[in-house]
Amino acid sequence: MKKFALVTLAVCVALAGFSQTQPKGITKKDKKEAKRERINALVKLEEEGELVFRKHSIFGFKAISDGYGLSYEMGRFKSNRVTNIYQLEINEKKHRQEKKLNTINGFEFNSIILYKMNNFYQVKLGMGQQRIIGGKGNKNGVAVAVVYAGGLSLGLLKPYLVDVEAGGKRFRSQYPAISDSNYQPIGASGFTTGWSELSLKPGAHAKAAMRFDYGRFNETVTAIEVGVAGEFYSEKIPQMMLTKQKQFFFTGYVTILLGRRK
Repeated sequence: MKKFALVTLAVCVALAGFSQTQPKGITKKDKKEAKRERINALVKLEEEGELVFRKHSIFGFKAISDGYGLSYEMGRFKSNRVTNIYQLEINEKKHRQEKKLNTINGFEFNSIILYKMNNFYQVKLGMGQQRIIGGKGNKNGVAVAVVYAGGLSLGLLKPYLVDVEAGGKRFRSQYPAISDSNYQPIGASGFTTGWSELSLKPGAHAKAAMRFDYGRFNETVTAIEVGVAGEFYSEKIPQMMLTKQKQFFFTGYVTILLGRRK
């Protein structure tokens, strides 16, 4: 029995050693060689200033012709020149006719915006592409790209509330409700008020832009994006009294972009 066990063990060891000494299949060699060639090609492109990466993550700080906002973009490499992008934006839109009125009540100095009805915020989800049309030439150059995207928009209307005083009492109301009365306005109630009365306006958006990436290294994104955007909502957006309410908004914007590539 012991001899049988020893013989069996010897055979197993011999078979294992034989399988390890066999040459690897040609298919695996071909795969390794192809992978090596691809890596060498990517390294060469990067040395020449091409933006070669698998993905990117970018934060943006946006100035819009009628407001401001923040954005986040995730990119997935499709080819040396094309990247699929997925975006999230949060903006506040101001009406062009907004005017502040300073108020003084005793030792309190505040302000209100005349005839304002609602604060208008946007949450936008979109997808699109970035297409490189001009490479850096070298790592210290500027890459130029066309960006286009579109998707869903959600308008958030928060009532613009004002603190007022009447008959020795203070209370809070929307500006239109007190604009033609003898109430004494004290000042705007602030960002934290009115959220319980929020109303939602669904819509869609699209944008087109030029992006100029002047980051010193290909691994970092330091860019400026200049473009135009349009948004259409399911119904008119009441921002101000005594003005025409709109469903469609067309704006220009400039965004500073900071991020990284991998």
